[in-house]
Amino acid sequence: MRAAVQHEIGQDKLEVLDDIEAVGFGPGKVRIRVRATGLCHSDLSAMSGVLPQPAPFVPGHEGAGEITEVGEGVSHLKPGDRVVVCWLPACGVCPACKRGQTELCLAGFMNAGTPNFRRPGGDVFGFAGTGTFAEEVVVDAGCAVPIPDDVPYDIAALIGCGVTTGLGAALNTADVEAGSSVAVIGCGGVGISAIQGARLKGAAEIVAVDPVASRREAALKFGATKAVSPDELADAKQSVTGGEGFDYVFEVVGKSATARTAYDHTRRGGTLVVVGAGAMDDFLQLNMFELFFDEKRILPSMYGGGDVLRSYERTVALWRAGRIDLEGLITHRVPLAEVNEALDQMRSGTALRTCIEI
Repeated sequence: MRAAVQHEIGQDKLEVLDDIEAVGFGPGKVRIRVRATGLCHSDLSAMSGVLPQPAPFVPGHEGAGEITEVGEGVSHLKPGDRVVVCWLPACGVCPACKRGQTELCLAGFMNAGTPNFRRPGGDVFGFAGTGTFAEEVVVDAGCAVPIPDDVPYDIAALIGCGVTTGLGAALNTADVEAGSSVAVIGCGGVGISAIQGARLKGAAEIVAVDPVASRREAALKFGATKAVSPDELADAKQSVTGGEGFDYVFEVVGKSATARTAYDHTRRGGTLVVVGAGAMDDFLQLNMFELFFDEKRILPSMYGGGDVLRSYERTVALWRAGRIDLEGLITHRVPLAEVNEALDQMRSGTALRTCIEI
């Protein structure tokens, strides 16, 4: 079968090969024919080494497809079922799951250390234990979440990561208060989803911040009340909040510099929500006096900060009701053979989300 492979960390291009085999099928596993997958910035971060990932590997973790085979002991799925790939499944028995913090379950991360694929040259890993830039994947049954028949594969793929992360940051982690002021720094697919979540919660002012003009224009269509470049954020803080700072600021870039900017533009007593996934050696510096004196809450948001399965269901319900726009997030479509074009679109900022059709 075909899959896009990164041979070494640091390479900026993928090679589409046709000698890949999905491995690991057996009890408790399912085989999925991938139909659509989104390109998430986390894939680029894994390719560059910002996020830890053994190589060679198949990127992709935001996918959807249909079940082609189920292993022994899998009773809730059958061949033909439409599913979204969940890269962070909950085991249900660890301390985090028992506390109701299923987004902190480490079971999914453990999968990342086991090869998902094989080719004549040796083992190949799947990013985040999945690897959806492939025609087929074998994953734990818990990674395959059934979706209704009326949800297209491309929409389902987005729900698998970016939309769930951005919406959840606003709905679950921040629990944005109606009438509040919000700034979102970084307006790709995740940031736009955070904007939609803030709009759903009734935020009065939503300022989108991004260096790319097309993304700023898109943010206005998805619910932002104002869109500015990073250089214009200070002026927006003054005009929107009278210089006090925003009630909520979402950092959706994953860098200490933008997190520091987000902190500085959060009002005293306000909330900074860290959504972007950054590097382990990138440190955010705050002094002890400002932490005490400003009483700003700093809330990291992992995969939307809530129960993933419930978040999927909620997203489908909101999409069906026309309360959120998911189709509009897909600005580009490419076949798997042109995956490097999708990478260029992400790096340049021209795409909100590129759907890779497989």
